Amino acid sequence: MDEKIRILVADDHPIVRKGLRFSIEEDPGLKVVGEAADGQAALDLIRKLRPQIAVLDIDMPKLDGLAVAREMARQKLDTKIIFLTFHADEDLFRSAMELGSRGYILKDSASQEIVAGVRAVASGRPYISSAITEKLLHPRKPPMAQDGITANLTPTERRIMRLIAEGKTSKEIGAELSIHYRTVENHRTNICRKLNLEGEGANALLRFALQHKSSL
Repeated sequence: MDEKIRILVADDHPIVRKGLRFSIEEDPGLKVVGEAADGQAALDLIRKLRPQIAVLDIDMPKLDGLAVAREMARQKLDTKIIFLTFHADEDLFRSAMELGSRGYILKDSASQEIVAGVRAVASGRPYISSAITEKLLHPRKPPMAQDGITANLTPTERRIMRLIAEGKTSKEIGAELSIHYRTVENHRTNICRKLNLEGEGANALLRFALQHKSSL
């Protein structure tokens, strides 16, 4: 009979650890051999227990999951890593993969994906949550390049962008252009849409205006 795959689970939330243990041990070929509530404890247990797989929450006290992975690499520990996180962030995902992780599972789907993830990583294959895969396959369009601004903005929009770059509020811009501030807000929305800045955060338009001030 094959030996069970030995797994360590590290997360600072007891309920998350309990749920992961329950899901993992439903598979008779998997066994959780240790739990840790912070990164330092996880590293100590990995050194002591030498599990085949360590499921590491990225956001943990003392040492976060990425720091644990860096220390594991420094100490040449051969336990394979699956990162667990709430973040479907592409940069964070790439940082995790650069540290040698073979798995990246979102907490929202962890109970459904953890067994498949452990099985895949234990056999040498990568495992990435479907939500991350979707994001990588269909990346959001980047903000428009500088040389495309004047071609896509109206003269009024370019003027508003110049005033935004000067740090003026919508009310101040409205007063200067003799238009209602809500009209300015509508212009700002249209500009963000044209420059693919929607969803980039509240200050995205200001940053863009400052970066491209010379071309407005």
